[in-house]
Amino acid sequence: MTIPDLASLHARGAAQQPSYADRDALDAAVARLRTSPPLVFAGECDALTDQLAAVTRGEAFLLQGGDCAETFDGVTADNVRNKLRVLLQMAVVLTYAASVPVVKVGRIAGQYAKPRSSDTETRVVDGAEVTLPAYRGDAVNGFPFTAEAREPDPQRLVDVYNNSAATLNLVRAFVTGGYADLRQVHTWNTDFVRDSPAGQRYEQIAGEIDRALTFMQAIGADPSELQTTQVHSSHEALVLEYEHAMTRIDSRTSDPYDVSGHFVWIGERTRQLDGAHVELLRHIRNPIGVKLGPTTSADDALALAQRLNPDNVPGRLTFITRFGAGRIRDGLPALVEKVTAEGVQVAWVCDPMHGNTFEASSGYKTRRLDDVIEEVQGFFDVHRALGTWPGGIHVELTGDDVTECVGGGEELAEIDLHNRYESVCDPRLNRVQSLELAFLVAGMLRRA
Repeated sequence: MTIPDLASLHARGAAQQPSYADRDALDAAVARLRTSPPLVFAGECDALTDQLAAVTRGEAFLLQGGDCAETFDGVTADNVRNKLRVLLQMAVVLTYAASVPVVKVGRIAGQYAKPRSSDTETRVVDGAEVTLPAYRGDAVNGFPFTAEAREPDPQRLVDVYNNSAATLNLVRAFVTGGYADLRQVHTWNTDFVRDSPAGQRYEQIAGEIDRALTFMQAIGADPSELQTTQVHSSHEALVLEYEHAMTRIDSRTSDPYDVSGHFVWIGERTRQLDGAHVELLRHIRNPIGVKLGPTTSADDALALAQRLNPDNVPGRLTFITRFGAGRIRDGLPALVEKVTAEGVQVAWVCDPMHGNTFEASSGYKTRRLDDVIEEVQGFFDVHRALGTWPGGIHVELTGDDVTECVGGGEELAEIDLHNRYESVCDPRLNRVQSLELAFLVAGMLRRA
């Protein structure tokens, strides 16, 4: 299969692309990326496709989570370790509750670009209104509200590659170096249950896991699977120059793979059937996802499946739904029913974050944990009613004790948001809220 050239992709009216002033600098950055080593390998992508095929069949569950938008300053050992830790903690709880493998995919090592509702942002500076290009993630421009920082800079695409490589090195070192040992991860969860105001509600399942591990120790079972794990990388495939430059023909299969990440997805704003993003991703062999919001019809979903996965390969395609807590029960059934009736092989995953964002009176963007939980519950209820498998959750989260979403056992209120609001884009669940969500989803899985 050939790779469409960049010019033909842009001729499709590519949405959500930066406007670069210096074409020579852009060409130089793209040329540098084209000769850079792959960040991931085709075999790893194929292995993830196999795992997602199990999700499609109802034999596994997907946990996908991480930053809304990674930053270059955030590429530190502590930051990466904290994100990895909360993902591992959540996965242990979900694995025990579901009694199936949990496929762990981070929004990590590549999630540096963000779509925006407007190309510009206006603020009052020194009493005067100033309009500058919107911040589109560190892959494109800087967060500070200055003309210099907000100018799209092609060199940042090379910086994305370098920071992604550093992050992947850290992740691989942690998961193979003992940090992911199941017994250690469970000890962290036990500490959460003991020390967190909300944790006491989850003593039963934590106790069950503890007894299971004690039993395994008593009979001398110590398989290697307890000591290491797999965590795959993912990001939204947004900036065409970057994704196209990182798409290579694999020498083993002669097929194209986007070697910037194991799993890439198309966003709600870029899923046009004849658009550039669908055209590029339909040519690659990676497992891919598509975000589906409340405007998606069942026919839209079927058309996307036909375009992106014409051979109907299980594990190739994941539909990530983002309806909002108040719309999930009304909007999702028609999609699932028709897609299932047509025999389409797809994993259904719930993104309970993007449909539940609102602006607090203080001006901060935030989300209520109760709304996040309600959307996941609605997702499970719909699939339970239809006899289909609720295949996973896709969550914006951090391993740090930030104050960006309200609610939860810590009873964070809107007045608390300013204490430690660190996201440069959308609000994330903090460590405690993420673990609360995992225990609650564990209960849903037991009833699924």
